[in-house]
Amino acid sequence: MQQDSNRTPRRILITGGAGFIGSNFVHHWCNSYPGDRVVVLDALTYAGNKQNLASLASNSDLKFVQGDICDRTLVDNLLESEDINTVAHFAAESHVDRSIIGPGAFVQTNVVGTFTLLEAFRQRWNKREQPQNDRFLHVSTDEVYGSLEADDPAFTETTPYTPNSPYSASKAGSDHLARAYFHTYGMPTIITNCSNNYGPYHFPEKLIPLMCINILLGKPLPVYGDGQNIRDWLYVEDHCRALDVVIHRGKPGETYNVGGNNEVKNIDLVEQLCELMDELAVDLPVSPSKKLITFVKDRAGHDRRYAIDASKIKRELGWTPQETVAGGLRHTVKWYLANRDWWQPLLSDEYKSYYNQVYS
Repeated sequence: MQQDSNRTPRRILITGGAGFIGSNFVHHWCNSYPGDRVVVLDALTYAGNKQNLASLASNSDLKFVQGDICDRTLVDNLLESEDINTVAHFAAESHVDRSIIGPGAFVQTNVVGTFTLLEAFRQRWNKREQPQNDRFLHVSTDEVYGSLEADDPAFTETTPYTPNSPYSASKAGSDHLARAYFHTYGMPTIITNCSNNYGPYHFPEKLIPLMCINILLGKPLPVYGDGQNIRDWLYVEDHCRALDVVIHRGKPGETYNVGGNNEVKNIDLVEQLCELMDELAVDLPVSPSKKLITFVKDRAGHDRRYAIDASKIKRELGWTPQETVAGGLRHTVKWYLANRDWWQPLLSDEYKSYYNQVYS
């Protein structure tokens, strides 16, 4: 986003800022707005990784705090001591498979945690006499809308919510809370619902990094069901630009869908990754890597298709994705090839146990 000479500096709290999308957003914000105070709050659960922010360690305007968004005292103290005027809320349990195995953590973090943040921000906002330039950005998912058939139109901001997994149900609950705080209290909340993100710092359990890493290790590439499930893929840097625009120019109380305009079947995506790895990687254990593709039992309640209509954010705020899925996948594969030291330590015994439980 181009710098505005009249822009008021923000003091922003980024929850979940050591996770995948959150850490990419921290990098984007620090690079785009030097001088802004950036406070990252992250519990550093399995998917949070402080190494995601290692290159920003010398930035004196960045503060990292390890803690839980459900800790009201901690959140109150941060909002007060750092004089926060903007919250970008990424912190969430986000993996559907894990929500099927253990839904309780999803309700606690995604619903109770969001409520805790909203209440703390409301108290602070009232104390500061309700500045209208303050923002509470709630980052959510297209999965709250449910599943589409092949010929259905894409999700819009007015599509009814029909979540089909404990994960998407918990995110739907948090969306409703954020919306209610605008309509009940006038608090400047904005909701974004995005399609599947991909790019650097993505935890290995998710589809794209899982395929990249398993190809490098010569392990099977598990594809659910018939592989015909369709997702819209959004490069994470495009998503960060969209959120930047929403914070600065979005209208409080509104919802904005953010999509990549890249609908791809899962099996086609995996085959594209195989072709890229065959081209870019050296001395693969199995070549061609398509030999590793293995169809496994379908996920319970697996949504067939997601598709985002992002025309509202284009029309009202001027944002469009810049990256094609071909270009974004190439960038992503190159990143995983160049950053083995980042992903290898994440393949812990806990991760291997979870992997075997899901894909056995």
